[in-house]
Formats: sequence, C-alpha cells, structure tokens
Amino acid sequence: MEKIKLNAFPTGGLHGTINVPGDKSISHRALMIGAISEGQTVINHFLWSQDCRSTLNALRQLGVVIEESATQVIVHGVGFGGFKAPEQPLDMGNSGTTTRLLMGLLVGTNFTSNLRGDGSLSKRPMNRVAVPLSKMGAEIETTKLGTLPAIIKGSKIHGIDIRLQVASAQVKSAVIFAALQADNPTTVIEKLPTRNHTELMLRKFGADLTTESDQKTINIKPSANLRGQVVNVPGDISSAAFFLVAAAIVPNSKVLLKNVSLNPTRTGILKVLERMEANFKVVYKENTDECYGDIEISTSNLTSIRITENDIPALIDELPLVALLAACAEGVSEIRGAAELRVKETDRIATVTQELGKLGVLITELSDGMIIHGRKNWKINTNELNSHGDHRIGMMLAVAALRTDQELYLNDAAAIAVSYPSFFADLKSLLRRS
Repeated sequence: MEKIKLNAFPTGGLHGTINVPGDKSISHRALMIGAISEGQTVINHFLWSQDCRSTLNALRQLGVVIEESATQVIVHGVGFGGFKAPEQPLDMGNSGTTTRLLMGLLVGTNFTSNLRGDGSLSKRPMNRVAVPLSKMGAEIETTKLGTLPAIIKGSKIHGIDIRLQVASAQVKSAVIFAALQADNPTTVIEKLPTRNHTELMLRKFGADLTTESDQKTINIKPSANLRGQVVNVPGDISSAAFFLVAAAIVPNSKVLLKNVSLNPTRTGILKVLERMEANFKVVYKENTDECYGDIEISTSNLTSIRITENDIPALIDELPLVALLAACAEGVSEIRGAAELRVKETDRIATVTQELGKLGVLITELSDGMIIHGRKNWKINTNELNSHGDHRIGMMLAVAALRTDQELYLNDAAAIAVSYPSFFADLKSLLRRS
C-alpha cells in the first residue's frame, strides 16, 4: 500500500483558485443515461476517476460505444433494449454507484448479468436495491449477506407504488431506471429527499418524470425514446468541500472554488459552514440544468454544531469533514442519525473516530454518529495515519494534517484516486510558506 508524507501547517495559509474535477454523481449518470438514449451524448468536464472508469468500462462490456478524449466523452446511445449480453462478469471495481444504478438498468434486459466488485465493495449492502427491485418483478441473486457478487436475470418489470426504506439516491435511481422499463407508471416515495441528479438529467433527455412538492414523491412513466444531449458537468461540491474546510480551519487562508455544483440537494456542507459561522460567500451563475457557481472562503472562527438525521442526505459524503470542522470549533458538537456511514467504503464512524483520535482530537464514537470536543491544539499520538482504503477518509486526513506542524504519513494514499486523482497536486498549489 502506498504511503506518502502529508503537508504540514502552511505558515502563510492557503491561497489561490481551484477548479475542482467534474461531479462524480453527474458523470456516472451522464454515461448511463446517454447509453440508454438514442443518438450521441456529449459529456464535457467528465470526471476521470477510478469509479467513473468502472461505469464506462461496464457499459462498453454491454456493447455501448464510448469515445474519450482529455476534454470530453461521447456516448453512442443504444436505446432501451440495446444492451448486449456481456461475455465476462461486469467489474464494478470499488464503485457502489456503478453497481446499484446498473442493477436498475439491467433488470429489464433479455439476458443474465453477473456483477462483481473488489474486496471493499463486496462487503457493502446490495439488498437495499435488490429488494425494492424484486417488488417490481426483478430477479436478483446476491450472497447470503446481501452483497456482491450479484446475478441479475432480465425479466418483465412492473410499475408499482413503492415507499423506500433507506434515504439513498442510489436506491432511488435504481428504482427509477427500472421504472423506465416497466409496463405501467411507477410512484417512488423517499424516506427523506436525496440528491436529484437522476431526475434532473432524465427530464433533460426527455423522460416523463415529475417530482411532487414534498420533494420526496417521484412519478415515472415508462420511457422508450430518450434522446442524447450535451451534458456540461459542474465541479463536484464533495471534492470542493475538502478545500472549503481546509481554508476555514487553516490560519491566514483565502481560497476561491470555481464552477462548483450548487444543486440544493447537495449543499448541506454550505449550510453547515453557515451554521458554524464560517466566512464564505457564494456567487450563482446562470444555467439551464444543474445549479453551479463560485465559492470564496477564508479562515474562520467556528462554533459548534448539532447534526441530526434530517441533515444527513444533503451532506452524507461530507460528514468526515464535518467532524474535522467540529474538532477545530469552539464547544462540543454532535452528529446523530448517521448510521448510513457504517456501510460506506469503510465504517466511516469508526474510521473517523480512530484516525482523528490519533491526532489528539477528543471524539467519541456513537452507534449512529460522533461527539466531538473542539479545541485549538491537538496532542499527536502517532505520525502514522491510514485511509483504510477510503478516498474520503484519506483526503480528510490530508486536510487535518494542515493543522499540525508535525511530520505525518498517510498509508494507502492511492485510494484517493477513486474520486479525485489530482487532489494532492491541487492542494499543493494552494500552500503558502511565509
């Protein structure tokens, strides 16, 4: 496993402008929806990460022609019914998004698919998708633990009214993809509103899909004639969040993040920063699809915060960073209702508690969250940190290291390439020594 030396406290702070890579969620969906549409879909600012590569390669195994260059991806759509039976098992790599969304696409085919993943992905729950899809007539076989590998036998899909038990955009999207292939309309009711990239993009491509005023109820009519589009992918706010937090907690900092996705279902981290009294401003830009804009942030005197279950869907990926913000804030902070963190790439409640504890952060693990006692100075217990194979844990620790003046090392740093291959180069560009 790769081990690297982390950057320590930059005495001059962080300064500069960053254009973060394309949004991971939108990049995945643009590939998939482009594949089931007719004609070409052109994707600009696509995220070239390992996870998105897993989606691209799986679609190629299913017979979709995809061209790629440094600046864009062109998907030659095959329409519904155009997928070909793969000759080999589909390799999901480490990507939960690829796996769960593809399950929704593949249930209505006329062939059998075999989905496999790496050791980490093979521990993550897939029955949360398989069970609701089975209610629609899907035939999906997972392990006894409800994990990969999974066998999907294409079958006739029925439109139903379904209430989801997990607040997950991946589960919702899988059901929506299945509903597009059903014999009758489907109504999906979420437990809590989750990110809506799938709904926005499908409407752009011509699907008959509506969201009711409660933002939790989605009505989908079967759609056989989606048309390819041009998709301009904004910067990923989950990637931008690492620099937002870094600038907020490192003295003498001021950073500008350009063209970042500001989809209201994804801006939970901005609401957290606002509640913690961070110094930042947002400038929205005109658009016809996904909201986006620029965010400028500088060093802040942070206050404590309490996160509850209702906050979680809009910042599920940013919760490790919220814990870090809390560790640098005045007072005691609490994160509750976040049991979903237990089934991410790692058990993020356990790994965040363990790794921040190594840095001397006063943090207590709860069954569904954490209690964090903020303080200015940490007492480092060891110089060996570990990503545990989780890209977001690795990047969070790299940001945390900026608060120390000690020599720290990160084990399994290569995991960061899952979502942000250029992270360390971008971080280094902001460092200023006085």
